[in-house]
Amino acid sequence: MTEPLLRYGVSLYSYTSEYGVTMTLDDCVEDVADLGATGLEILGEAHVQDYPNPPSAWLDAWFARLDRLGLTPTCYGSWVDTRRFKGRTLTVDEATEQLETDIRLAATLGFRFVRPKLGVVTSDLEPDPVWEPATERVLDLAAEKDIVLCPEIHWPSVIKSKVVDDYLAFIERTGTEHFGLLMDTGVFHKRMHHRRGGTASRLGDGSAQPPEVPVVPVSDLEDVLDHVVHVQAKFYEIDDDLQDHYIPWAEILEILVRRGWSGYLSSEYEGDYGVGRTSDQLRRQHALIRRLLSDLSDKDQ
Repeated sequence: MTEPLLRYGVSLYSYTSEYGVTMTLDDCVEDVADLGATGLEILGEAHVQDYPNPPSAWLDAWFARLDRLGLTPTCYGSWVDTRRFKGRTLTVDEATEQLETDIRLAATLGFRFVRPKLGVVTSDLEPDPVWEPATERVLDLAAEKDIVLCPEIHWPSVIKSKVVDDYLAFIERTGTEHFGLLMDTGVFHKRMHHRRGGTASRLGDGSAQPPEVPVVPVSDLEDVLDHVVHVQAKFYEIDDDLQDHYIPWAEILEILVRRGWSGYLSSEYEGDYGVGRTSDQLRRQHALIRRLLSDLSDKDQ
C-alpha cells in the first residue's frame, strides 16, 4: 500500500459561504495551495468570469495562478438545467449544446473531468432521461478534448440503485472510455449532520425514500470502483481530536488503497458556515486523511 496513488485536492464549492463575501477567487485558490493540496475543482458558472466566455486576461491569470501555485485542474462542475424554461424540460438538442459548451470550456481551462449535473425526476436523484441521448451525442467531442464525463453519485442516491445501474449499462453499451463515475463520500455517511436535518437512516437496498434514507455500506464501493474516476471527499465536521463522526474514512481509504485506486480526493466541505471555518476544516480533514493513510502504510510493512 502506497500513499502516492492518492492525491489531495479541494473543490471550491467548499468556500460557498465566503466566496464573493469575504474571499475572492484568488483567496480561495491561494488557500487550497497553502493547505498542501495539488488538485483544484471548480464550478463553471460560479467561478469562471463571464461564463461561458471568459476574457483572455482572465484565462492568462488562471494559468499563471495554477503555474505559480503548482495546482492541477481536476474536475469541472457543469450544470445542465433541465428546468430552465417554464412549462417544459430541455430538449436533447438543448442539453447536448450545454454539455458541448462546458466540455470545450473545461478543456480550455485544462480540466480532465467534467461532472454534468442535470435536473432529477425522482427523490433518489435519478437524472432527467435527456441525460443518456445528450451524453451519447457528446462522446466524440469528449474524446477529441480528452475529457471524461462523470456524473455524481450523491446522497440520497445509493450505489445499488437504478441510477448507478443505468450509468454502468451506458458504459457497457457504448464501450466508451470517456464516461465514468464521480463518487461523493457523503453517500457513506453514518449519521445525519444537523445541517441536513434529523433524517432517519437505515440499511437499505436503494428503495427507501426521503425522509428515510438508506445507509450505504462502504463495501459497496468495491463493486463500482473500476469505473470511479474522481472522488469528492465530502465531509461535514472534523472535531478537535481530528475525528470525523459522520464519514467512515478509515473504511473508505482502506478500499481505495488496497485496490490501488489512483486519483484525487477532492475535499468538499458542507458543514457549518462561518468566517475562516472552511479553511480550518479543510486542514483538519487533510490531516486526518494523511494520518489514516500513514497508518495503512505502516500495516502493510
